Amino acid sequence: MERPSLQQAEELLRRHFGYERFRPGQKEAVNAILAGDDVLAVMPTGAGKSLCYQVPALLLGGTTIVVSPLISLMGDQVTALSKADIPAAHLSSSLSAFERGQVLDGLRQGTLRLLYVSPERLEDPHFIAAVQAARVPFVAVDEAHCVSQWGNDFRPSYREISRFIERIGPRPIVAAFTATATASVGDDIVAMLGLSAPRKVATGFDRPNLRFSVKGSTSKDKLAHTLAFIEEHPHESGIIYCSTRKEVESLQAALVARNVTATRYHAGLDSAERERNQAAFINDDVLVMVATNAFGMGIDKSNVRYVIHYNMPGSIEAYYQEAGRAGRDGEPSECLLLYNDGDIVTNRFFIENVQEDDRLTEEERVNVQASQRRRLQAMSAYCMTTDCLRHHILAYFGETPDPARGCDNCSNCTEELALFDGTDLGFAIMRCVHEMRGGYGKTTIADVLCGAKNARVLDAGLDSLKNYGTVNASASRIRSLIELMVAKGHLAMSEGAYPVVGYGPRWREMTEPGFKLLMKDTKRASKASSKKRRPDAMVNGELFERLRRLRKTIAEEEGVPPYIVFSDAALRDMSAALPTTDAEFLAVHGVGEKKLASYGERFLAEIAARKS
Repeated sequence: MERPSLQQAEELLRRHFGYERFRPGQKEAVNAILAGDDVLAVMPTGAGKSLCYQVPALLLGGTTIVVSPLISLMGDQVTALSKADIPAAHLSSSLSAFERGQVLDGLRQGTLRLLYVSPERLEDPHFIAAVQAARVPFVAVDEAHCVSQWGNDFRPSYREISRFIERIGPRPIVAAFTATATASVGDDIVAMLGLSAPRKVATGFDRPNLRFSVKGSTSKDKLAHTLAFIEEHPHESGIIYCSTRKEVESLQAALVARNVTATRYHAGLDSAERERNQAAFINDDVLVMVATNAFGMGIDKSNVRYVIHYNMPGSIEAYYQEAGRAGRDGEPSECLLLYNDGDIVTNRFFIENVQEDDRLTEEERVNVQASQRRRLQAMSAYCMTTDCLRHHILAYFGETPDPARGCDNCSNCTEELALFDGTDLGFAIMRCVHEMRGGYGKTTIADVLCGAKNARVLDAGLDSLKNYGTVNASASRIRSLIELMVAKGHLAMSEGAYPVVGYGPRWREMTEPGFKLLMKDTKRASKASSKKRRPDAMVNGELFERLRRLRKTIAEEEGVPPYIVFSDAALRDMSAALPTTDAEFLAVHGVGEKKLASYGERFLAEIAARKS
């Protein structure tokens, strides 16, 4: 049987999705899948991974199974596909027994092109029986890093995927997709999913439209920084991530008290409120979502203009995935991270007090914790680096940007950094760690160096040490510098609930001639605007707002999120191109034949009435 061609795929891309051509990476992945090859695709958030399996699903016949971790993603994807005239469904606990039966009938009869399921569903005997009675030529695994114990979001349920694939006959094409996989995680995905000589597609991790900023901030100052940021970004949609439910509650209440339209999301809320608040955010009824990391995976809202991390996440993978929820439409967007050394302590607590999971062996549990500690150290280094933030992220994922050139789109490259020379203080810390024989934590070390007279120091007789009271620096600064030295490998933290500080694997670097230890101060003087926006001359701002209001009206009529009608990027393209005919409207980014038929008349009329 002749394989479908890339030309056929591009025709379907235009007809159903309104895009003229595949992006870099999409073309290679689609071509490999149509050729019958397994695929491992590592593509950043916003790179269009879903099209890599949605378009082939239309050409391969039968039903493509998409394994996805969250119900919210499934529902949004199915809604968007129905708007593109593509038969799709999902199986989840949100459906009634009758609805699940209808979906399984569609699978057996081959009337569905795509079926989204959670990994837990793969163990359901009713589902397995329906799959074995159907034609399933292709299985796509989204968020594939969840299969790896070295990944940032390891889920034992993902281990069932390879066993599920073995039950399908003949064996389907298998494609794994992830946005955040280091080389070791990529190798683990191939092994754990049993990919057969996969074609590896990597588009690079860079998101040029995202501006990265890091601001050291005391707990008291974080609210002021957040309010100032929101004030600079009025009428824009944003997500603020907090590390705890308590912080979500207090921050959301503080924003509402200051007339910010903000809602909340965390696992402590009942499911009805979570769904209601999520819908309000997705439908643009509120501008700001304050949430724990329970929110966001699979949320396909394309017009999020900023993501603020109120606390430092536990890994660069988690940070980049969450920050990457900004600017999925390719428009300029902001990613701000507020941190202090208390965030590091909180993350260490989470690592050492992880809930037991009976699906993990003891060896796997130890490996997961060790991996989490290494990732936390790398995350700390990102917050404290004085180098280009974008380059730091790309280097972590194995890319080698030119070290001589900054990105001109991060706070370290565009703002004047106030630097503290911590070299002498670093030497004092090393002397104190040596004298204390690596038996104490960073708080006690800071107290000793400052000459504190608290009970912890006096009862242990630490005021008699030679290094007691030998530095003129605040305890907070000493603790921050210790964290920087841990991140750089000059010091090391032990495991356990009460980590102690000892020499690290790179401590000898501090003995080399010319050694310097520089740390960012919290006060900086800006030398460039934080915002990069499309020049106003290119877009009719008033028309753009009118089109946004029309989009909102249509979305409410149809009961779908506004971005499913059209993305911000599509509206900006309309505002700049000013189409007057069906053909010109069809040429707008993101307008396919179905959307032309559904919405073309009303949008063309709004554009024509712009001067009235």
